[in-house]
This record gives sequence, C-alpha cells and structure tokens, in this order.
Amino acid sequence: MYNNPFTLSSSDLLKFDIAIVGGGPAGLSAAYSASKKGAKVVLFEKDPSFGHNVRTSGVSWIKEMEKLGISNEYYNPIKNFSFISPNNEANMLGNDYTACVLDIKKTFQFLAIKAAAEGTTLFVKSNVFDIKRNADGRINGLKVFTPKGVADIDASLIIDASGFNSFISRKLGYVSLWQRYGVGAEYECYCDSINQDTLHLMVGQKYSEAGYAWIFPLSSNRVRIGVGIGRPESTVDPLIKLNKILESNLYPLNKLGKIQPIEVHYGMIPNEGLRKSCVYDGLMMIGDTAGQANPLVLEGIRYAIEFGQLAGRLGADSLQFASTRDSLIEYEYVCRKTLEKKIQSALKVQSRWLSLSDTDWDKEIDIIKDLTMGEFLDFIKSDFSNYKMMKLALNHPKLAARQLFDLVVNKHK
Repeated sequence: MYNNPFTLSSSDLLKFDIAIVGGGPAGLSAAYSASKKGAKVVLFEKDPSFGHNVRTSGVSWIKEMEKLGISNEYYNPIKNFSFISPNNEANMLGNDYTACVLDIKKTFQFLAIKAAAEGTTLFVKSNVFDIKRNADGRINGLKVFTPKGVADIDASLIIDASGFNSFISRKLGYVSLWQRYGVGAEYECYCDSINQDTLHLMVGQKYSEAGYAWIFPLSSNRVRIGVGIGRPESTVDPLIKLNKILESNLYPLNKLGKIQPIEVHYGMIPNEGLRKSCVYDGLMMIGDTAGQANPLVLEGIRYAIEFGQLAGRLGADSLQFASTRDSLIEYEYVCRKTLEKKIQSALKVQSRWLSLSDTDWDKEIDIIKDLTMGEFLDFIKSDFSNYKMMKLALNHPKLAARQLFDLVVNKHK
C-alpha cells in the first residue's frame, strides 16, 4: 500500500479512489470531505505551497464562512460598505459584522491541514502532464511530475479543481476556455491608517473601464487595493490601471496616508455562469472550473468550499457505482438548483452595470443610498429571490430603482 509521498520511484503505480487536480479552496475542501467518508484521496497542487500565489481578493461573508468551518482567526470582519462613483458616494453603516476579507494563505493552508488530517495524500509543486484513459476512452488516471519524480496514478474518479484554466476538462475536450471573465490585479499594501471595518468599491471610468476598483482592509495598517476589468468588454491591463490610480492618489486612496506595496496579486475569474455540464464518467468539475462564482462582484470562495465539500461527499459515494455520470449527477442537480438562477440574475445586473457611463453611475449610487443594509447585502450577494426583489420594487418606487429590480424579477421573460 502506498502511504508515503516522499518515497516515490519511477516504477510506482499508485492506486487511489479519487485524484484531485488543484489545491485551491474547492480542491482542498473536496479532498477533506471525500477522505472523511473513507475514500483514498490524492491531491496535486502545481504551486510550491498552498496559497502560494494569491489569485483572489478574498472577500466573502461571515455567516457562510462560519457555516463552512472558517473561524474568525482567518479573516478581518467588515460591517460598513462605501460605494463610490466619480461624483457620488453611498455609505452603508452596519450594526453587525456581515462581510469579511480572508487571509488567503492562512485559510488555504488551514484547509490543506484539515484534508491531511483526514488522510488525504498531498503533493505540492506537482504538474499533471498526461491523462490516462481505458479502452473505452474513459479517464482513469493521471501522470504527474512531482518533486520526487513521476507519479503514475490510477483512480476511479478525477476531480478537476484546476481553476480558471480548467486544465483537465479542456484536455479531455469537455469544455473550452472561458470567453467572458474578469481579470484583476491588486497590491497588498501597508498604509498609515484605514478603517478596518469598512470595505470600499469604486466604479466609473477613472477607476475601471469595465468593472470596479476596491479597497479591502485586512487590519488597521494592511489593505488590498485592486482593479477588476471585464473581458471582452475591455482590453485594458488591470495592473496598468491600478498603477495609474495609485500614482494619481485618487479618492479615497488619498485618505490612507503613505501606501507601500508588500505583495502583488493577479487572477482571473469566469463570468459566464455554470458549465453546460460539470460531471462525466469518472470526472467532476468544481470551483472556477465549473463556473461557480458570483459574477456581480466576482467572488467565489464560499461557493468553492461549499460545492467542493459536496463534490467530495458525493464523489466518495459514487465509488461503489464506478463513478459513472449517473452516480455523480446529483452533484450537478444540486449546483444548478442552488446557483443557476442567482448567477443568471447577477449576470443581467452586471450587463447593465458594464454599460453605465460615469453620469449613469452617479445616478445608480442614488439608488443604493435608498437601500437598507439588508437589502444592499442581498443585492451584492446576488440573493435575488422573486419575493425579495418584488418587495424591493414596492418599497422603492423611484423609476430607476424599479427598472433595476424589474430587470432581475423578469429575468426569465
């Protein structure tokens, strides 16, 4: 039996129940829950460590994080929100902490330790270079360059958690590269002073030609400052845009005092909705590979953890049925039932937002000013139930607000 990832020879054939490609929050959560159910699991991460390259700004929601087992030692809590356009500003002041900015490296390594404690075999700095198939063409293993040599892996189920690039699923021909996506660049910085309870979003052409900029605090002196830009709506490099914003010291950056970059982060997130299918014989897709992201504010960590855990549980259950597509289809059903309407509604609102001029954005901020904190949070989180949206439209009779809410309520018409 193979138990030691540090004793690997080129002749070893390593047999596992489940092989996971990608050590982000989705892959690590799948590894944890599958191992907990008794499956023999191996996970391959191409970076030198878990959380080594930060590709996300780390914003999420406290209630969801606590439910998923991420405690307050892994994030900075947020209760206030500032929404800024070129000539307007809405400040939502909360009584309770609702959002959070995650310490990405610390969170990812926490998830890795949880998976390892349940028995997952973890490999870092390991790249899949070939996919094995049986006589019927079904995927049944991987070949991987690891620090200890080539790993020849047999597995009943492969979970593709390779992220935006969807390496395994694309190589199998099941999916193509994402055509609509957000690309973001940010600096993690020292600053003299910031209100660590407040998250800032900035919109309009001077901040982003097709997206938004942000200031996300990690502490009173540490902050993430970034720019996200939609493709194909704009070809602007977000890092170039971000540098211009910092050089110009635009509001509200001019309130932070001295700003000194400590790290630079760069990443991409899909912006098309869920894949047409995310399960096949012997294969599951999770996280960004499957399109499990909120396109309105381009955040997906909560979905990656939640549906990673679900994939691990259902993947382990499918082993007794040879992990056929039929035995995995419940995963796809739950994903669509939970996410599809939310994502499609958010895409419609996002499409409207991407078309707004600076003047339009100034008016849109007036709509946001009229919302209660609860209504604002539902909106940003894409919690677009028909009941909530109709209630909003009745409570806010301004024509502009009604048009925005009708856009969501009538999404299927």
